[in-house]
Amino acid sequence: MTDSPVTLDGKAKTGGGGSETLLTVDGLSVDFRVPGGAVHAVRDVSFSLAKGETLALVGESGSGKSVTALSILQLLPYPMASHPSGSVRFRGREMVGAGERTLREVRGNAVSMVFQEPMTSLNPLHTVEKQISEVLFIHKGLDRARARARVLELLRLVGLPDADKRLTAFPHELSGGQRQRVMIAMALANEPEVLIADEPTTALDVTIQAQILELLQDLQRRFGMALLLITHDLGVVRKMADTVCVMQHGAIVEQSPSEPLFAAPQHPYTRMLLASEPKGAPARPPANAAEVMRGSEIKVWFPIKKGVLRRTVDHVKAVDGIDLTVREGHTVGVVGESGSGKTTLGLALLRLIGSQGDIRFKGETIQGLQFKELRPLRREMQVVFQDPYGSLSPRMSVAEIVAEGLKVHGIGADAAEREDMIVDVLREVGIDADTRHRYPHEFSGGQRQRVAIARAMVLKPRFVVLDEPTSALDMSVQAQIVDLLRDLQEKHRLAYLFISHDLKVVRALSDEVIVMKDGRVVEHGSRDRIFDDPREPYTKALLKAAFEIATYEAGVVST
Repeated sequence: MTDSPVTLDGKAKTGGGGSETLLTVDGLSVDFRVPGGAVHAVRDVSFSLAKGETLALVGESGSGKSVTALSILQLLPYPMASHPSGSVRFRGREMVGAGERTLREVRGNAVSMVFQEPMTSLNPLHTVEKQISEVLFIHKGLDRARARARVLELLRLVGLPDADKRLTAFPHELSGGQRQRVMIAMALANEPEVLIADEPTTALDVTIQAQILELLQDLQRRFGMALLLITHDLGVVRKMADTVCVMQHGAIVEQSPSEPLFAAPQHPYTRMLLASEPKGAPARPPANAAEVMRGSEIKVWFPIKKGVLRRTVDHVKAVDGIDLTVREGHTVGVVGESGSGKTTLGLALLRLIGSQGDIRFKGETIQGLQFKELRPLRREMQVVFQDPYGSLSPRMSVAEIVAEGLKVHGIGADAAEREDMIVDVLREVGIDADTRHRYPHEFSGGQRQRVAIARAMVLKPRFVVLDEPTSALDMSVQAQIVDLLRDLQEKHRLAYLFISHDLKVVRALSDEVIVMKDGRVVEHGSRDRIFDDPREPYTKALLKAAFEIATYEAGVVST
């Protein structure tokens, strides 16, 4: 664990566990204006948060958790969103309807937020150092040297590897988990009194999850910081939360201290959440299944440039000599820590980034093909990205997003036939087809991920790269999506490359597992062999961390 955090003057703070109420939400309601009426996203929500306390908001995607959190800092898209009733008070100051001066004093200073989708929250044109330093310049007035020292301290606190080398990195040069850690560092920069963490460990592998949760607890003890935790991971809730509010359809259906809620949940919906997790195993494909995708000696090296002339002085070996084969009806799971090269491998196989080595799709070499030659194959090679909001155009409705691929590839005789296809695929992934004319910002993170899956599946591809497709989803929806992916695979004989840090989901969906570390394969074998008889120390460490989190969910480990 990293050294205990200190204040900017070098003195450790004390605190935590006090009874002083910092935040009070009273009867809060939120409506969204939509064509033909209004959506009641949050209804009469009330809770309070004391100094040093952790309160968790849990519930399925679309239950109103994130909307409630955004209301605290008045970050909803006004005037589309409105508060027909209710109050949010921080240290007695009303936030609902507050002026810009009041909000500037509170936002990012006394109250900070870690957002669910870091790629859309980080400026793609600014380096890591500039984005974190900006918070320090605005609220602390630090000079550049002290700001840089503080940025390095924060990046090390959140476990970003080679922090000094990452100062000049841009968001697109980091993995999803690394971007999330930068967001956490930015939120903690001014040592807030209240930290709102919206799925803070969603993009992180199991080993880093434990470090981040331990870090947040350590910060609370030293700074007396209150934590409002929004998550679908019940293992995290049990480990972290003092109080739990369970939300369904915009309302709190159960509110209780953590221990009695997990021991004896009262509401049927709470009991359903606690019982939900991905189960089962994939149908075994035939031994003679046709080869769909093969990669041989795949390498992706990114140059490290320094000096005025930006000469290449070294390389980041994101993928370094990997072989794999994915067959019809077959799923190859790829696991490893954030930054191990999992996503880069998937993008290389799809020819979305440059690589070395031989890539064959349905037996034909595609490594040397040009853009026009690859385009007819794109329909058969699809991807579901880790960050659904970043991959969905905010200017297009859900129906337009799903229809785009159909139009590009000339699928469907006319608009009416394409509309029927859109309705069918949305229903398959659990989205109400009547909402297809809404825009991405009107959906929760989990719902947006389902839209992204629908966009890929509507083209009936042969090979699909699934990059953390369940990371933004709560437990019950994870199970539904895993079942859906299995059903689609069995029906259409799809070949999946399934990238995930959630080992429970990998076990439920994969036939074969590749374990990656620092761009290389450390272990490769059947699902049963990897999970039941891991041979490499790194694989054993991953499974141990995943087991410890799972035991929290099962109630085996006490908090």
